[in-house]
Amino acid sequence: MNTFVLAPDSFKESLRAVQAARAMELGVHDADSSAQTLMVPMADGGEGFAEVLAQALGARRIEVDVHDALGRPITGALHLREQTAVIDVATAVGLGLIDPADRDIMVSDSTGVGELVLAALDAGATELIVGLGGSATNDGGAGMLRALGARFFDSAGRELTGQPAELSAVASVDAGGLDSRLETLRVQAACDVRSPLLGGQGASAVFGPQKGATPQLVGQLDSMLGRLSQITGDRGNQMAAAPGSGAAGGLGWAFMTFLGAQMRPGVEVVIDATGLREKLAGATALLTGEGSVDAQTATGKTVAGLAGIAQEAKVPVAVFAGQVHEDASALYEIGVTRLVQITPEGTPLDKALGEAGSFLRDAVAQLVRDGGWASRC
Repeated sequence: MNTFVLAPDSFKESLRAVQAARAMELGVHDADSSAQTLMVPMADGGEGFAEVLAQALGARRIEVDVHDALGRPITGALHLREQTAVIDVATAVGLGLIDPADRDIMVSDSTGVGELVLAALDAGATELIVGLGGSATNDGGAGMLRALGARFFDSAGRELTGQPAELSAVASVDAGGLDSRLETLRVQAACDVRSPLLGGQGASAVFGPQKGATPQLVGQLDSMLGRLSQITGDRGNQMAAAPGSGAAGGLGWAFMTFLGAQMRPGVEVVIDATGLREKLAGATALLTGEGSVDAQTATGKTVAGLAGIAQEAKVPVAVFAGQVHEDASALYEIGVTRLVQITPEGTPLDKALGEAGSFLRDAVAQLVRDGGWASRC
């Protein structure tokens, strides 16, 4: 009997990871009704991370009143299992929560993330796992820190908000008022990027334009984050160079500097939580995928992490994507066996997104019928 481990990430703008896994399962059974399937939805620290990890942990969802990046009241969520809480920063301050016409990076802040952390503490959490990704903010976590009790001042002693428009004048930070419960809170920060806080590969330069920053604003934001790291002393300067400190507009830096967070690749956190290594033992093949794959996919995304552990288990890996770019052949060098584009050439974008589940199901069924998971094409 064939056993297929189904471990897709989300297909952006079309399928959540759970939905993609279900479509894969239907495809496997269309081709082989006797096959065994193990659904293990994946995430790498971005949007959907908390949902996937909560499912793996058996955590319950708790809705929380928070504020979005523009300070508007919304309903966010955390997931709790015993004393472990899981959150996504995108649940509170996600870019997708703000209409493109309303986006303004200079007045956006991460207050809502601090409100989620406080809710986790109020729920009795002693461990926090946070997915960093998809934020609309570039405030170095100042909004979050203010919500947790820190205060920011300019040279005249005027207290500042966490908005970048005001933080450009920051001269000092008072962290003495941070919630005392944070001292014993163990924090894991999960992300899929290794960007430092500052410079050409930092938060502002790499992710600022995606959030509406012009070239001039990128320079202003980078200078502001540089000032923040300088006035927080040796710890702030050290963490500014740490891989992942630039994640989520500098929230990675804030979590590491002020909350002592351990930064880990999100896919590793999910692999450990789901017991995926054990589930691969004796499997026929691992089927994974995401919306689009290219050469960058091989440098640390979900697919790369899965290919590594599948190689260890000597299990072939088939990757399905809405779009497979020509340079995605780099994935063969890290252990991927088969690349499959699920969308027929010439398909309009709206159809490709709207019918992704059907396309994925059909592509999986075809591969299983052909027995093509173990050979390159």
